[in-house]
Amino acid sequence: MLAITALASLAGLAASMPLANTGLSLASNNVAVYWGQNSHGQGTGPLAQQRLSYYCANTDINIIPLAFLTTLADLSLNLANAGDNCTAISGSNLFYCSQLEADIAECQSQYGKTILLSLGGFTYTEGGFPSQDAAVTAANNVWASFGPKAAGSSSPRPFGNAAVDGFDLDFETVVSNMPPFANQLRSLMDQDSSSTGKKWLLTAAPQCPYPDAADDPMLNGTVFFDAIWIQFYNNYCGLQSFVVGAETQNNFNFNTWDNWAKTVSKNPNVKVFVGAPGSPTAAGGGYVDGSTLSAIISYCKTFSSFGGVMIWDMSQIYANDGFLANVRSNL
Repeated sequence: MLAITALASLAGLAASMPLANTGLSLASNNVAVYWGQNSHGQGTGPLAQQRLSYYCANTDINIIPLAFLTTLADLSLNLANAGDNCTAISGSNLFYCSQLEADIAECQSQYGKTILLSLGGFTYTEGGFPSQDAAVTAANNVWASFGPKAAGSSSPRPFGNAAVDGFDLDFETVVSNMPPFANQLRSLMDQDSSSTGKKWLLTAAPQCPYPDAADDPMLNGTVFFDAIWIQFYNNYCGLQSFVVGAETQNNFNFNTWDNWAKTVSKNPNVKVFVGAPGSPTAAGGGYVDGSTLSAIISYCKTFSSFGGVMIWDMSQIYANDGFLANVRSNL
């Protein structure tokens, strides 16, 4: 994925159980679309990134990762133009977003969407953590700020009383001590599930070359993920390398990731999503036309690990008429 600064734009699921709080079932027809970075780059007008609830009303979308929590040692958010509606929280690098507090609750309760918080992004530069203890502490801080609001807690709450439905780990450079960080988040989510029945998701967004350089320490059987969405773009194994009619004779490697799901993943029922750019300007390479994407989805549906399609990002698909509808129709 690509994160953006405030000044410039850089274009760029415990397996089959239904989620009690969202209505999402980890089957093979889910669509996840990132929101938060306004990567299409429209500052104003109808193609600029709209508030979250605007997109939650779209029935073609199931999962929305919010991008990004860009630092973890001292938490900070970057939500592009959506951050303009937020106010700084004293004593922290975070900001409070009353609009997002309302929208997250509306998206979950009224529209049945699963809202994740995506951590990292293209501009993440911390390199992970100096120790396992530091990683666990950071996970606890993320949970306190974005998980269920604990009575008496003094942790900053960017989304107020609203809590996300899980966390997405999107690291694109080598990071240290990420398994203890991810496992602590998993433990906190599982503890909450035991007491409340709420189903949480932990996901990751590796790039398609296997093993993924950034995320392999988490993906090599050490962390229980519900789903991963593979970035099949900006890489030799991207969507552009798929040859219709020669599915096993090209560099597109969904079959490799299906094998990972069944033989390496700590969760053998993990779902694998096809990650796609939402328009020609969404990535440096990997965008394909509708008919080719249809063929790719049809091929990937033959694998039992297939969970659906992830798209980067919301602003791109809303500027690319018909793209999302084509994805949904093929699922």
